Amino acid sequence: MSEQDFNILDDELFAVRKSVDLTPENAHFFRSEGNLISLTLKNENGETETFERVVPVRAFPLSDPNEFISIKEPESKEKGNGAEIGFIRALSDFDSETVALLNEELSRRYFIPAITKIYSSKEKLGYRYFDAETTAGRISLTVVNATSNIRTLEDESVLITDLDGNCFTIPDPSKLDKASLKKIEIFL
Repeated sequence: MSEQDFNILDDELFAVRKSVDLTPENAHFFRSEGNLISLTLKNENGETETFERVVPVRAFPLSDPNEFISIKEPESKEKGNGAEIGFIRALSDFDSETVALLNEELSRRYFIPAITKIYSSKEKLGYRYFDAETTAGRISLTVVNATSNIRTLEDESVLITDLDGNCFTIPDPSKLDKASLKKIEIFL
């Protein structure tokens, strides 16, 4: 192999899409026929590229849910993790129709019910079992390593991650009834 062949191979191996700022001027989001979110992107040369499916991902889902939204290609066996196409600094920069479209997808991705009441909390063999009422109905959840998976965030809300990776929040623990607060306060 010649040096030129190695350079071409290097370029192919390390080719990475450059993430760009997505603005109303260069990005148009729309729903495809398959009910997916699609994107038409105008690059700095004025050329248009269309992505049949894009995936919005929040950088800060709890503290800044409407800012710094990464727009990625979907994961696939061929390409692995979806490459970032670009990011939206603030959803409010876009028109209400685009915001509604992206928020619909984001709400599915970041479905985080709020816990409103805790009926019971028990520990057995290193697992913490909760029976709780949430904004999505009554649930039973199991938490492994509660000291790591029950976290108080900067805004004093509580994030609980269960055994299956599902997330639940307690937006303001002080608003729980006394019995519920007593069942969770050891972890706060």
